[in-house]
Amino acid sequence: MPLARRPASRIRVIAHVDLDCFYVQVEQRRQPQLRGKPTAVIQYNSWKGGACIAVGYEARKCGVKRSMRGDAAKAVCPDLNLVQVPVLHEKADLSIYRDAGSEVVAVLSRVGKCERASIDEVYLDVTEAAKRLSSKDLSTLVSEEASTSHIVGLPQELGTKEWFCRPDASREDHLLACGAIIVADIRLAVLAETEFTCSAGVAHNKMLAKLSSGMHKPAQQTLVPSSAVESLLATLPISKIGKLGGKLGQELEGELGVKTVGDLLQFSEVKLQDMYGPNTGTWLWNTARGINGDEVQDRTLPKSHSSGKTFPGPRALKTLETVVYWLKELAETLQLRLDEDLSQNNRTAHLLTIHASCHIEGRATEAPKFSSKSRPLRYGVDKIVEDSRYLFERSLHEFCSHQSAGKEQSEITSSWAVTGLSLTASNIMAKPMGVNPITQYFGTRPPVTGDPGNASEQQQQCPSISKEVRLEEDRAGASVPTDGSIPESISPPPSRKPAKLTDLWQRKASLQPERKEETVAWEYKQEEIDHSVFAELPSEIQQELQGRLGVQRNKRGKPTTIADFFISKT
Repeated sequence: MPLARRPASRIRVIAHVDLDCFYVQVEQRRQPQLRGKPTAVIQYNSWKGGACIAVGYEARKCGVKRSMRGDAAKAVCPDLNLVQVPVLHEKADLSIYRDAGSEVVAVLSRVGKCERASIDEVYLDVTEAAKRLSSKDLSTLVSEEASTSHIVGLPQELGTKEWFCRPDASREDHLLACGAIIVADIRLAVLAETEFTCSAGVAHNKMLAKLSSGMHKPAQQTLVPSSAVESLLATLPISKIGKLGGKLGQELEGELGVKTVGDLLQFSEVKLQDMYGPNTGTWLWNTARGINGDEVQDRTLPKSHSSGKTFPGPRALKTLETVVYWLKELAETLQLRLDEDLSQNNRTAHLLTIHASCHIEGRATEAPKFSSKSRPLRYGVDKIVEDSRYLFERSLHEFCSHQSAGKEQSEITSSWAVTGLSLTASNIMAKPMGVNPITQYFGTRPPVTGDPGNASEQQQQCPSISKEVRLEEDRAGASVPTDGSIPESISPPPSRKPAKLTDLWQRKASLQPERKEETVAWEYKQEEIDHSVFAELPSEIQQELQGRLGVQRNKRGKPTTIADFFISKT
């Protein structure tokens, strides 16, 4: 449900930047011979020429639409150039578009706080830059690009440049004009540095900026002054507002007869709260008046990584074997993106979620939603496949149980079909820099005892030993991923096996001078161990310990001593 946030207490200038037919622009930059020609990008699917997922403006003039298949689009526009998205692991690979979007974000972030909303959409908060510009004479700063801006509610007798430079403008309008100048200039910078055109909406909050960015395209921008908000929303269909295009919008239309945003103005906040709850009611009341308190988050990197694929009609997955096959394909793609994020941004994800669309064949009634499930993410393709299969089987069991009324469970279980499958890695956080792994604290360090005469000898030997062990530990563990595997880029020394931490600890202990008194670490009786403690450790520590060292168990499957938690499997 939508979240009602407190309206901002200060004037803000927010832009929503939308790249024009972005996938087509990326392909035209890759293949310059396509510039100016009817072009469409099709999804990976050979059926009827593939689905058009992006249509260039030249192709739109010929009647080509995104809903068309490639063959139908060719029939409408014989000169149409169809470009298929790259394919990886038998599914579309959007990396080139994602990387191109990052180029744009890098340029936009020079003028304000950036929030990357999708591959081709960015929110930009230019409030501070607009304030700095507000003390200057705007008549000398309004560029040709800025002077072509569209201003909602602009009086006919007033030109665009005159509106920008009005001496009697309110503080709100003056800052909006400053922001529009900044956005126009940065859009030109994007074009010069990346060859991509973009459109923008400039307003005092995210909702209005998003609404206005698509009003005049391509390569144009639209401003929404506060005085024009009511007229803009009065006739706007509620489906144009984010979060009102689905179930909530249908309820408003069915229960209250609301078809436009302006229709909501007749209902009090209390009435809306009574019908839809305190939070949603307040959000609806604010939305009807163009009020939105959502802040632009300073985020140029994605919040999550996903890999998914649809299986429409006869391509639906009907056996566990085919589901597992595609889980592996999706896991490989997801792991590539996780590795890329780790190497480029030093970030790791911590939560794995599986989503699926499933139905029972031959069942006329609407089936309950196939529930999504999550668990802590373990790095490594095999581990992702293992965990996602476990989650899928749990959801499938629940789904089939709900469907079994009036039918045999075996019949239901054998008639399910999956039409969509995706894996998502989320809860992404920066990996702490300069933090030692927890495993370094589990080595045995016998106490220095007794003989003062050996003190100097011990001081000479121990530093070199510690240094050697630390170097070996770093070599063995510095670039080791969470799944415990050793990357191929790190090769072991010639004629030597890769070092294990346990080997190093034994070697370290063997190099220590013999002592009469020895203490043995971790020697506890089994009944003294609370096995639930290990399970309650943070997931990062569990992964590090289990991934690098494993848990050695006895025949009954239980650790025998606490030391067994930190000994490699044999």
